[in-house]
Amino acid sequence: MSRATLTLAVIVSCELMLMLDGTITNVALPEIRDGLGLSPGDLAWVSNAFLLSYGGLMLLGGRAGDVLGRRRVFTGGMALFTAASLLGGLAQDPAWLIAARAAQGVGAALAAPSTLALLTTNFDGPARTRALSVYSSVTASAMTLGLVLGGVITSTLSWRWVLLVNVPIGVLVVALTPRVVAESPRLGGRIHLSGRLNLSGRLDLTGALTSALGLAALTLGLARVGNRPLAIGLGVLLLAAFVLVERRAVQPVTPLRLFADRSRSSALLALLLIPMTTMSAQFLIVQYLQEALGWGALRAGLAFLPMALGMFVTARYAPRVMSVLSWRLVAVLGTVLMTGGLAWLCFLPETNGYATGVAGPLLLLGAGLGFVVVPFNMAIMSTVAPEDSGAAASLLQTAMLTGASMGIAVLSSVYTSSVDGRAATAPVIADGMGTAFTVATALAAAALLVVLAAFRTPAPPVPDAPREPAPAREDSPAA
Repeated sequence: MSRATLTLAVIVSCELMLMLDGTITNVALPEIRDGLGLSPGDLAWVSNAFLLSYGGLMLLGGRAGDVLGRRRVFTGGMALFTAASLLGGLAQDPAWLIAARAAQGVGAALAAPSTLALLTTNFDGPARTRALSVYSSVTASAMTLGLVLGGVITSTLSWRWVLLVNVPIGVLVVALTPRVVAESPRLGGRIHLSGRLNLSGRLDLTGALTSALGLAALTLGLARVGNRPLAIGLGVLLLAAFVLVERRAVQPVTPLRLFADRSRSSALLALLLIPMTTMSAQFLIVQYLQEALGWGALRAGLAFLPMALGMFVTARYAPRVMSVLSWRLVAVLGTVLMTGGLAWLCFLPETNGYATGVAGPLLLLGAGLGFVVVPFNMAIMSTVAPEDSGAAASLLQTAMLTGASMGIAVLSSVYTSSVDGRAATAPVIADGMGTAFTVATALAAAALLVVLAAFRTPAPPVPDAPREPAPAREDSPAA
């Protein structure tokens, strides 16, 4: 195996693990609930504890890579993620499991921004385009593959192994990274709290904390946990404080200049809205298949193969389609497909009608998501300066993960409210899901409007995709 191939394999394996963990536990949720005695309200936090800490601290992880060295932060984040996976697999009560999931999110937040940044610094030219295509294909399909693997592992082993499976892979990635991945230039390594002193190589902890706590408070409010108005108000205030801190910080965790380009801002907003629909759709459909149709974990996981297939195919060929059309047209096509799939899910059958009522919408969702992720990744990352690549990558992934956690909070709350007080029969469950998917369709339509608005600005330069398969190059990684 060439060094280039091994470098790409290590980086993509990390991204695959992190993305899988966003969904791999979803199919196992009924088993986790029965095994640890979780209440219905706590069940969503098995997913959201991971997504919130992951998305909330992503900005800090991106800037930490820029300051301390991306390979160093990548390796440390993977080590923490692997250790937390072990603790989660050994959990004996709900609090233990949810805390381990949150710790997994912290490790993921440190490692994930550096995956895309290390990819762009270890590859260049046509090799970078091919590497980005592989990376985007993995990103697009991993969340759905997590559901399939979660079903297989839960049925053949136990729910604990959906977490323990990370341990041997994580150890291998941590061991290989220093040997095959080149380190990126860094700004320095001192840490400060105020973000106001003009000293080089400093981490903006105030900005990181206000953004993380603001997003967490806002999500808690949307999930109707505790005092809802207070949580939402606190979240808005903390996010406003975050903007003020970033305006004054010499080395902000999120340089506000990243929002100056309208196309990039449109892509980021769309990547906030789209996971609100897709991740919550997966979360709800898993419960529909197991609770309403009585399917087991394995069958419920395999039910998402049409979505995985759709995402893999469109993400794989999106760069070639973009070389003929434009990134905006491809993104519009993807968003239209996703909106159609969600509208179809508003009419879930009360009895077994998987082929027409579930498989078809999932195929549309997957195909649409593949056409959305690739052009938006390229649109966001292709126009940033090298010193901002880590911050831009973390901002991209923060938008997606924050959207996912907010979507699960909002739509699961809509579903719970619509079935509250009624017996959990198949017709009641299907009716509640229909209400939730109506809201999801409206969110997807809003994302489509955002994408259409991007037509009014010049397109950013996108690396040319090869029209014919190009031979592999062995001299791509930087020494």
